[in-house]
Amino acid sequence: MLVNLTINDLAVVKSLDLELAKGMSVLTGETGAGKSILLTALGLALGDRADSGYVRPDAKRAEINLEFDLADAPKAQQWLADNELDDGTHCLVRRIVSQDGRSKAYINNRPVTLQALQALSGTLVEIHGQHAHLTLLNPDEQRRLLDTYAKNHDLLEQVNACYKRWQQTHKELSQLLKASKDQTAREDLLRYQIDELQQLDLSHNYAEILEEHSKLANLGQILSSGQAQVDNLYENDGSVSSLLTTCLRELTDLARYAPELTEVCSLLSEAHIQTDEAALQLRRFLESQQADPLRLDQLETHIGIIQNLSRKHHVLPDELPEVFAQLTQELHGLTHSSERSEALSLASEQCLADYHGLAAQLSAQRISAATRLQGHISAMIKELGMPQGEFLVAITALESDAPKLNGNDKIEFLVSANPGLPPKPLAKVASGGELSRISLAIQVTTSHDKTTPTMIFDEVDSGIGGGIAEIVGQKLRALSTDRQVLCVTHLPQVAAQAHWHLYVQKNHQTDITSSNVRLLVDDERTEEIARMLGGVNITANTLAHAQEMLGLAAI
Repeated sequence: MLVNLTINDLAVVKSLDLELAKGMSVLTGETGAGKSILLTALGLALGDRADSGYVRPDAKRAEINLEFDLADAPKAQQWLADNELDDGTHCLVRRIVSQDGRSKAYINNRPVTLQALQALSGTLVEIHGQHAHLTLLNPDEQRRLLDTYAKNHDLLEQVNACYKRWQQTHKELSQLLKASKDQTAREDLLRYQIDELQQLDLSHNYAEILEEHSKLANLGQILSSGQAQVDNLYENDGSVSSLLTTCLRELTDLARYAPELTEVCSLLSEAHIQTDEAALQLRRFLESQQADPLRLDQLETHIGIIQNLSRKHHVLPDELPEVFAQLTQELHGLTHSSERSEALSLASEQCLADYHGLAAQLSAQRISAATRLQGHISAMIKELGMPQGEFLVAITALESDAPKLNGNDKIEFLVSANPGLPPKPLAKVASGGELSRISLAIQVTTSHDKTTPTMIFDEVDSGIGGGIAEIVGQKLRALSTDRQVLCVTHLPQVAAQAHWHLYVQKNHQTDITSSNVRLLVDDERTEEIARMLGGVNITANTLAHAQEMLGLAAI
């Protein structure tokens, strides 16, 4: 449960440190005192979207901290453990909103994403807003409430998982069958393209082919220039070799008088040997070269085909082997598509059979739960001032046999407010006040089957008064027997039923308005109940009435 809420610089709240306890707590105060900002703070801390408008004008950032006792929240403990965020039996949640609208979230002092914060929050707190009765008109919300009451979570997950498998298999099979209509033409095109590429002998690198072509195309220049260099190195009278021979002879003679020239002679001797070896290798290379016009023509033709095919397939010449592999793989897939189609067809049929089996179980559980739920809610709306009211849950099979998300049932909440009139959908029958009471009855009834340790009700009792308001307060108090209930209310009948009474007060002592919250005790609580009963002028009778209400609630 939520044991502590601290707020700093959030809207009208400068600083707040609020301790909370198990049981039923109410928040009351004058209109505009700031009760809603506490709910806003809780929503932000639990993962609602933030913007800079929440930050107090004179502050750089707003900060909300929540402390939870996890003793009665096993799902939250498991989630924290699974995400390696656990820290004993307590959990700290922190949300910071800066002036530029950016926000940061922390769980047990470790930064987390907004999605992670929202996932944890769902196991800790459930908020029922003052417009919950409008949400109740949504068919998806009606289905969700029934499934929650019926504890269909695991079965519903199996149904939806089976639906998604069938959907994926059916989609792939449909695409394959559609493609098979043009399969023959595609296979012919692929075979033609593969044959074209196979004739290129793609085992040879395109760069090597270009190199061989360049050599043959320039062979005349290679032979002419090469022979000239052989002559310069060795053959001519003034060749490099003969000049080196002369230099070596002269310097060798001089070395007899200048031994320092011995190293020079050694270097020239090596250069002479290297020059002669280079000339010999160059001569051998030139003698091995032969003009091959036929090969040159073949290479030019080959290069032309490669360039044409690379343009055709919109790739570089070096990428043609990869294109060949892709086309071969596609052809293989097409030639084996009949086998794949058969496998997909069998898988689709199996998914369909599994889905219908699970959906039938889901429908049976819904029908069974609907009978119990409509009985409980009918009894409660009678207590809430609709003595002739009957609540019904209509479950009908959808017309199509094709699998659908959340099963094959159409679920609709119906109500008959007066005897003799057929039940009709909520939107067509219930007035605003009636719808509010029906919504509250549904929330209270379905809440008994939830494991959320903390429940927050934000003015869900609007449009209700008198004795009915007292019954609403009693229902909320009963709901708090095994969990924490926090309720924002304007009704003294509801406030009197609470175990703890928190008062929200606006402070105008500074230039910037601020709100604070304090726990009312003894006479303070009596006076607040009297204020809610009597308005501005509180008489002795009003105080006596307030004391009586508090006394009766404590019995």
